[in-house]
Parts: sequence; structure tokens; C-alpha cells
Amino acid sequence: MRIAEYCITRFQFARDRVIGDSQVRIDTVHIAALELIDENGRTGLGFVQSLFHPLPDHAEIVRVFEEEVWRGLVGQPPLALAHRVQRPRGGNQRALGLPFEGALQVALWDLGAKQVGLPLYRLLGGERNRVKAYASGLDYHLSDDEFQAFFAHADSLGYRAFKIKVGHPDFERDLGRLELLRKTVRPGASIMIDANEAWGAKEALVKLKKIHSRGHEILWVEDPVLRHDFDGLRMLRAATPWTMINSGEYLDAAGKRQLMMAAATDMVNVHGYVTDVMRIGWLAAELGIPVTLGNTFLEVGVHTACALPEVEWLEYSFQNFDHLVEQPMEIRDGWIAAPERPGHGLVLSQSARRSWSRPSVLARDQIGDAPVNGGREPDPALQAKLA
Repeated sequence: MRIAEYCITRFQFARDRVIGDSQVRIDTVHIAALELIDENGRTGLGFVQSLFHPLPDHAEIVRVFEEEVWRGLVGQPPLALAHRVQRPRGGNQRALGLPFEGALQVALWDLGAKQVGLPLYRLLGGERNRVKAYASGLDYHLSDDEFQAFFAHADSLGYRAFKIKVGHPDFERDLGRLELLRKTVRPGASIMIDANEAWGAKEALVKLKKIHSRGHEILWVEDPVLRHDFDGLRMLRAATPWTMINSGEYLDAAGKRQLMMAAATDMVNVHGYVTDVMRIGWLAAELGIPVTLGNTFLEVGVHTACALPEVEWLEYSFQNFDHLVEQPMEIRDGWIAAPERPGHGLVLSQSARRSWSRPSVLARDQIGDAPVNGGREPDPALQAKLA
């Protein structure tokens, strides 16, 4: 059951709202679906994502894949590649020409799990099949009205935990957003904030104390300072016993290990690289450090979340990707469930392939209207505010 073929489909479409934080602003989706196909026709699916810039034309994506990746895949059993440990020396430590790395890990594990007939979370050793999901707005660029409409809709769907963006140059705006959130969502909700490295360490301490003095109970603050400021993160851990420091989002696997070994975070934030996430999760379990699953494309991270004992939360950001697959992950009343189907359970929609594939790069004004986030009960009032 070896890898025999592949298929790449390029997509480009508008987001249904501007997303971002104190550092970035994004209004377009740039992705490619990578399908690895074995000798029996089983398919493993992963997604190549470029957040800020269009992926090149389909022909160039294929050329780079053929030149840099395919020769190492063809004829190989997928699980042998998923488990392989490379020797990181010299010129071997370099990124691929296009961001295939995460898509490859996801596609290989998906195909391998299908070959043995198991849901991915079970293949990874998981016993539970769901974890708590929190509603994340990626809301920095929303108006106050849009902000309230977004979180009111999330609350109406049963979410009990909410994360907002902070780090505005005017700190009163951050405080105002927290007040708006408190008025919008249910009493007793868990609240998280994410500064995306907007603050220095002493600045973060002053601002977190101010937030606390205003009566805001914050479950965690995410990436308050620069990713490598381990001294600053340790200081914040000691000085803010009323909240937790959640860091690691911007670090690779080696950096996350260094972060944990430096005792510089209360929680470590991981994303969609299945092999890397499992290795970091094993170390976190040994050290007793909680793990949180940040945004993963189409929530495929639910499988690693269910497989790792230190994970309590997974981030869901209401991004309009659901039309790309036949059946998205199920989220109900603030819980996300891992599918019981073999593999990760996501299958590329043939309708999406026909309607939304874009072989060539389009200018922003050529993209057209955003696809509706099917399967997540879009709120008409919210969509009207975001229009």
C-alpha cells in the first residue's frame, strides 16, 4: 500500500470578514489541496496554506512539488514516512520552496490511518473523541458592532469560552473590547486574550495588572511578548498568579522544546503539524505542561487534541473553509468531536473543486464574493454587519 499518485488543486477566494491581529490583516484565502493516492485508490488529504500572499499558478506549484517533494514520496508506505526522523544537519535544515510541510504531515497520516481502517485520533493513541472548543474572533479589525455581533452569535451556538485580540496602540481600546465582551456573552464564560507579541515584558505586566484591576478574569494571555524572550515570559509567569501564560505559537518544534525546558510558559500552543505536535505533546505530558491546539485548517487538529492527555482546548475561528470538504468537523455546544471515519475524516468536495479551483493567480478585485461558511449556521444579522 504505497503512494502511487498525487493531485494538487489550487484555490483562491475571499474571506467572509477581515481577520487579523495587532500585526496582520488578511482578507483573502490562498490554499492548495494536496491529495496523496495509494495503489488501491485511497486518498490522504492535506492543505497548503499561504496566509499573506497568493500561491503561484498551479503549474508552478506542481513543478516545485515534483522537484522538491515527490521523489521522496512515490513508492513509499505513508506511515513509514510519517514516523521518519530526519537528521537535522547543515543544508538539510531548510524550508521547502512552498509551504508543503504541514500539508504533507496531515496527508500522510490521513492516508496511513485509512490504510489500517482507523480514525486518526485512534491511530495516534487517543481514547476520548472530543475536546472543548473556544470561539476565537480573529477580531482586531472588526468594528465594535461587528465584534459584538460575532461573539453574540458564538454565544448563541453554545460556546462557553471566547478569545479576543488585544495589543492595540490605544490600550483603552483593549479595555473597551473586554467590557463589550463581558456585556455580550454569558456570565461565567472563560475569557482568553491574545496580544500576538505586541507588548514588551514590563509593558505586558502593567497592562495585565490593569486588566485584572478592572475585574476581568482572564484564563490565559497568549503570546504577550516576543517568542524568544524566555526571561520576560518567566517574569510574567511569576508576577501574574491570576492568569496563565500561553506561548509557543510562533516557534518550531525545537523552539517549543526550548520554551518548555526554560520553564518560560504555563501552556504551550501547537498547530497542525501532526508528527511535530505529537512529539511536543509527549514532552509536555512528561513535564506536566498543558497544551492548547491553535487554529488548524478545517479543525483537523481535533485528532491530536484527542490523542494528547494535556490538551483541554481547541481554537475555532469561524473561517469560511467548510465548503471545501464534503463533511466538516462537528462542533456542538462548545465541544468539537473527532470523526469516527477512517483517517482524519475530511474529503475534498468535488463541487468545491469545480466551482472554486483557481489554476492561475487572480487579482483581489477578480475574486468575487466570499463563499458562505456552510455547515456552521451563519447568522444573518452578523453577515449583514460584515457585508
